[in-house]
Amino acid sequence: MARVTVEDCVEKVPNRFDLVMLAAHRSRSIAAGAPLTIDRDNDKNPVVALREIADETIGVDDTRDSLIRSMQRHVEIDEPEEEDALELMAGAMMAGDEADPSEYARAGELVEHDEAEEGLSADSAEAETDITE
Repeated sequence: MARVTVEDCVEKVPNRFDLVMLAAHRSRSIAAGAPLTIDRDNDKNPVVALREIADETIGVDDTRDSLIRSMQRHVEIDEPEEEDALELMAGAMMAGDEADPSEYARAGELVEHDEAEEGLSADSAEAETDITE
């Protein structure tokens, strides 16, 4: 088989920079043990990756998604909101379940935090009254 050229691949991935990123990612995954979709023909991993892209034996969109996931450093985790956590703890207390004491401490901090905010608003209202008088 003839050598693959960038022109063969640019038809499938128009942006050359994206092509390089996708081929490099696919080459690394081949080196890590991913199965080949074409015959190797004594070619090195980057050439095999480019041939796979040119022959459309791998999904470019799937490879792009895999590349993005591999570069992500922060993964968002859905955590319950503070109100939900308080409701869960109140429900556990009503049911007689024993919870971790740190959860109660955290709930206490939330209540103290709310009370502190109320105190600040009351203090600021008194300060405004003093200024206007």
